[in-house]
Amino acid sequence: MPRMKSNGVFNFIFLIVLAAGIYFIVTTVRDAVNETAQNANSALQPLSEANQAMQTQVAQLLNPTPTIIPDPVTYITEIRALARLETIQYSVEKVITAEIGQGSFDFLFGDKLLFVAHGTVIAGIDMGKLGPEHMRYEGNVLYVTLPPAEVFIATLDNQKSYVYDRETGIFTKGVNDLETLARQTAEQEILKAAMEDGILTQAQINAEAFLIKFFAALGFPNTIFVK
Repeated sequence: MPRMKSNGVFNFIFLIVLAAGIYFIVTTVRDAVNETAQNANSALQPLSEANQAMQTQVAQLLNPTPTIIPDPVTYITEIRALARLETIQYSVEKVITAEIGQGSFDFLFGDKLLFVAHGTVIAGIDMGKLGPEHMRYEGNVLYVTLPPAEVFIATLDNQKSYVYDRETGIFTKGVNDLETLARQTAEQEILKAAMEDGILTQAQINAEAFLIKFFAALGFPNTIFVK
């Protein structure tokens, strides 16, 4: 019996030692694997960074960003004093279709784009054209002959205008001047739309309404505009 009890204690101690050894081996192997993985990641990191840098360079080559360099020399060609009374502003949107080479072979040689144009038209009276000979005061009435209303500005808003769609044929890269022609046509159409809507008539009406108050403030309460 004492011998059997001694053997049981020995077996118990052996199992503890065996378990501790296994735990030590597993822990050592796990740490070694983790260290190897970290070393591998550290070794691959420069390759990954180089790959990302290469992808960035390729993307820049395929989609280059244009560089705009203005000439440092500026020439002022004209300076004029203005006395313009702006009385109305139109904001106009037009869709322009520009195309070339359309027909049976447009899928081979054609070029077509849709341009969405946003523009501004400003009109009013040039007060610089109003002289003493255009005004007379009789009794208590001021008679004024205003110069005709005119368009001061008719231009595109480049920040809001854009090419909505463009289709080019298989054997063409597109006409370089097609968008330029579309922009020029858009400016003309925006001005035409404002003129057809009566911008000059409304500019004249607004100018007279403003100047009646202006002349009244100067001491001429009765103003009549002569056509």
